[in-house]
Amino acid sequence: MRFLLFLLAAGWMLCAGAQGRSAAGLGLTAAQLAVVINDDEPNSVEIGEYYRKARAIPAANVVHVRIPHRPRRIDADQFEALKAQIDAKLGPEIQAVLMVWTAPYAVECNSLTSAYTMGLDSGLCAKSCSPSKPSSYFNSSSVLPYTDHQMRLSMLMPTESVEASKALIDRGVLSGFATPTATAYFLNTSDTTRSSRARFFPRSMTVPSKKLTIKTLQADSIEQVGDIIVYETGLTHVPKLNTLKFLPGALADHLTSQGGELYTESQMSALRWLDAGATASYGTVSEPCNHWQKFPNSTALLGHYLRGNSAIEAYWKSVAWPAQGVFIGEPLAAPYRR
Repeated sequence: MRFLLFLLAAGWMLCAGAQGRSAAGLGLTAAQLAVVINDDEPNSVEIGEYYRKARAIPAANVVHVRIPHRPRRIDADQFEALKAQIDAKLGPEIQAVLMVWTAPYAVECNSLTSAYTMGLDSGLCAKSCSPSKPSSYFNSSSVLPYTDHQMRLSMLMPTESVEASKALIDRGVLSGFATPTATAYFLNTSDTTRSSRARFFPRSMTVPSKKLTIKTLQADSIEQVGDIIVYETGLTHVPKLNTLKFLPGALADHLTSQGGELYTESQMSALRWLDAGATASYGTVSEPCNHWQKFPNSTALLGHYLRGNSAIEAYWKSVAWPAQGVFIGEPLAAPYRR
C-alpha cells in the first residue's frame, strides 16, 4: 500500500512539474515546503524521512535540528535560537514549514506554529484573553504567503506513534487523487459559550460541482457517519468519535480553551481528531476566551479548501488572530485541487 502511495506521489510531482506555473498557482507545492526534523527524537527522524519520500520533498528542503527532552513549552530565547537555526537553511522559495514533532508545541503563551510564522507576541501572556495580533493572511487569496505577506506558514506533524503518523501521511497523499462524495458538518451545540463562531457556519446545502453536502446542525454530536471532509463543533470533549469515518484530507476541530495543549487531559486534545482519522486540526495552547477570531472561521476554511488550497493554507487563512493556536496534521492534503 505505501509503495503504491510513493509511486502515486512521484507521478503527481511529475505531472505538477509538467504543468509548471499553473500547478503552483493553485496553492502550496512540495517544492515550497521545508521539513524540519528533530535529530534528538528517533520518531521524528523516521517519520520525517517517510514524509519526504511520500511527498517527493526535495532533499535540500530538509532541515535538521536538535531539541532534547521534548519540552512542551520553550521560552523566548530557546525559540529565537530554534527559529534562527531553521531560517538559516531556507531559501526565498520556501513558503511553509512542517515541524515533525509533537512537542514543543508552545512558546510561552503562544503556539509554536504561530510564533514561527508571525513572530512571538510575549505581551499577550499578561492577559491572554485580549485580542492578539491580526494575521494579514486571514482570508487572503495569496498562494505565496512568504513572498506576499512575509509569513512562512507552519504546522506540526505529531510523532507519538510512527504507525499513526505514517497513516496520517498516507491519508494526506490519497486526498490528492480523487474528489470524494463528502459531507461537511458544522454543529451549533448546547454549549453556547463554545459556539461563538456558529454565526459563521454556512447554511445547509449541496454543492454538486464539488460532490459536497453541507449540514449545519443544532446538535452536540454526530454518529455512525462515514463521509466526513470537515467537522467543526464547540465542546470541551467531542463524543462518539469512534463511530465516525473521516475521508482522506478531512479537517476537524473543536472550539475550546485547551485543544492545543496536546497532552491535556482536562479537555480534549486536538490530537484526538487525528487519532480518529482526520488529516489536520487546530487548537489553542493558552486561555483564549471565546473570541471567534482565535479559532477557524468555518466559512473561510471551507471556501479556501474548496478552491483547491492545501490543508495548511486553508487553516491559516481561516484564523484572524492565530497567536495562541497550533496547527497540526499533514499540510499538503488538497482533495479539491484539480
